[in-house]
Parts: sequence; structure tokens; C-alpha cells
Amino acid sequence: MSAPDNHWEQMLADDRAHIWHPYAQASDPGFITPVVGANGVRLQLADGRELIDGMASWWCAIHGYNHPVMNRAVQQQLETMSHVMFGGLTHPPAIKLAAILVDLTPEGLNRVFFSDSGSVSVEVAMKMAIQYWQAIGKPGKQKMVALRSGYHGDTLATMSVCDPVTGMHHLFGDVVLKQFFAPAPDCAFDGPCPESDMEEISDILARHHEEIAAVIVEPVVQGAGGMRFYSPDYLRKLRALCDAFDVLLIFDEIATGFGRTGKLFALEHAGVEPDLLCLGKSLTGGYMTLAATIANDRIAEGIDGGDAGAFMHGPTFMGNPLACASAIASIELLLSQPWQRTVARLQTELEQGLAPARDFEQVADVRTLGAIGVIELKEAVNMREVQPMFVEQGIWIRPFGKLVYTMPPFIMNSEDTASVTAGMLEVVARL
Repeated sequence: MSAPDNHWEQMLADDRAHIWHPYAQASDPGFITPVVGANGVRLQLADGRELIDGMASWWCAIHGYNHPVMNRAVQQQLETMSHVMFGGLTHPPAIKLAAILVDLTPEGLNRVFFSDSGSVSVEVAMKMAIQYWQAIGKPGKQKMVALRSGYHGDTLATMSVCDPVTGMHHLFGDVVLKQFFAPAPDCAFDGPCPESDMEEISDILARHHEEIAAVIVEPVVQGAGGMRFYSPDYLRKLRALCDAFDVLLIFDEIATGFGRTGKLFALEHAGVEPDLLCLGKSLTGGYMTLAATIANDRIAEGIDGGDAGAFMHGPTFMGNPLACASAIASIELLLSQPWQRTVARLQTELEQGLAPARDFEQVADVRTLGAIGVIELKEAVNMREVQPMFVEQGIWIRPFGKLVYTMPPFIMNSEDTASVTAGMLEVVARL
């Protein structure tokens, strides 16, 4: 065994001895692949192999890795200021980024609250909704309505609005807040939403609106809860229901924001404006951790007028200058390119590449939208068995449950997309 092999053998031993990986056992995390570099859409492994990254690092690295524009933005900001507290202070990257986000999102959303991660941005939105109602004299409105098959994060409050069956409610018992759940929409993305899809959520709002602060949904695409696509018409009807019953509407666009569905934001498919919008993941192009909760004046002015006189939240790394600089560079880079054509091309290639899986007996469905391609199986995959199979194909795909899916970086070319879909088909065919 060579010296480098010995080195990585010890490194992996240290990893297994001390690191607790996500959704894995501490003592036996299963298949772990050491990465020593990343460039473009490729991950460089310690053993010299390269993998085409079909996951965009959990959907955030839309420009790929080691991008010169992104690198330069971080380096320039690093020379000026890496961090400063946001309480009582401000700085140019945060001011510029907030202005950009206000300009790009619906007209009424004009108050930006920065945080560290997508889960926290959802927690912030939930807290804003509750504090708003308390501030205007309706303290009983504290509950949330969420959709089944939804996912909004792993922190304690966000778990409460994740799917109650496929989520983690059963593990944390009475600690998780009890919320209201409505069925996930059955209406297809390219069709209307029948009134039957609205019956249960309408009934929940009619009976419980005096205790409901907000409805929270992932617009058009339900991500980690099942990779389901549904009709934008549902969102239009949902907005009308929220208005009728005086309930706030929260859109979680952490997974869908910044072009993933073919629109800059998924809400644009419906032309609907929420009261609160949560952004994360692709916000910084995958370079830094940053999220934002954007509120309308109704929320901001209501909270300002309450007894507390301020919104009671303040992350230590809120508005981190390096992260804000990364986000500015990522958004400007995205908008400087014909990204709509790029995402449309990726959708066509993913649809064509994955279509043969529809003939596999073990496959329940194949669906694509924007730069999202999903093969849904009839049975859940065994991660310990299937993950090495994708690596053998030269691609990085990380399934969950019954879903084998890809959310590639937008810079992926047609040849690499074909390699990703072919590798997915090969592995699925062997399951």
C-alpha cells in the first residue's frame, strides 16, 4: 500500500472515530467517500477518480465548483472584512444583497432578515408570523398549517411542519409542536387544481383560523419530503383562502429559488405573493452558508408596533459579509447568463435520459421539472448497497427513500448530463 493510501486509511479511521455524518450512525456511517478537490461539475476523490456531481452539493452549487467569478468575490471581500456583528452595525455587502433580493422578489416583499441556514430561515418565518399576531392583539394565533409530504428543515420547530409520517415526529414525541396538516396536492403541474384538492385545507382554515398563524408550503415542488410537483393553480387558490380567513402565507423556496424550476422563483409559476418568503441553498451558489427570510410591510410594521418593539431573533453570523458577497456574486453571475435556456435544456436532457426507466418493473414514476430529474421506485433503496454503485458509474447521486434523483449544477454540459442519467438507469436497472 502506498503512502497516500496509508494516509487516507488513517484519515478515514479518524473520520469514523470522531465525525457524526448526517442521517447516519455515529459508530458506523456506512459508505463514506473522501473528496480532495472539486472543479466544475467534478468531485476529485482521494484515490484519483473523479465523479460527476449530480447533486450540486445538496442542490446549492448551481455554478459548480471553483468558479473564478465566485472565487474572486470571496477573495476580495476577505481582504476587506470577513465578519462583523450585525447588531447595531451594517456593511455594504448586506445592504447591496438586500436591495437585490427586494428587487427580484414580488413587489410587496421588502424587509430582509438574514440568517445562517435554510432551517433557521423557516424558524424565523414561523416566529415572525406568531409574533406578528401577538403584536396586533391576537395571541391565540400560534399554529401552522403544512402539507403532507412537505419538508422544511431539521431544527425543532421546522420538524413540526414536516410530513408527520415520513418526518421525525415519532422520534421526538410531545416535544414537537402539534400542527395542522392538509393533504399534498394531487393536481399535476401542467393542469388545473380541482376544488376537491382544496376541501380539507379549506375546512381546517374554516374551523381553526382563530388559532392559525400561517400556512407554510414549498411552492410547486415538494423537495426532500417526496420530490413531488404540483399545479401552480393550487397556490392561487391557497392565497385566496389565506386572505379569506386572515391567515399568513409562507413560501419555503430554499430548494426551488434561483432558477431550479425554470423560473427564478417557483412562485412565479403561479404569480402569487406570499407574506413571508424563505431563501437559502443556491442563494450563495454553494460557497457559504446563508439564508434570508423576506417579509412584507404588514409583518414588519405589526411586529414593530407590538410590546416587544422589535423582532426577537438575532443569529451571531447574521449578514456575514463573506456570505453576502458570495450571494451577490452568485446572483449576478446567474442573471448575466441565459440561465432560462440552460435550465430548459437540462430539463429536456433529463427527461430524455431518464424516460427509459418508465419501463422498469421496479419504477413507480419518472418526472422532471426544470433542472430536477426524479426516478421514484416502488420500494425504498438500501443506501449502503446503492451508494457505491453510483460511484462505480462515475457519478455522485445520493438517493433517499424510494427516490433516485438528480439536481445538477446549471453549468453541466449535455455530455455530462447524459453520463449522469445513464448511470442512474444502470443502477436502477440492477435494483
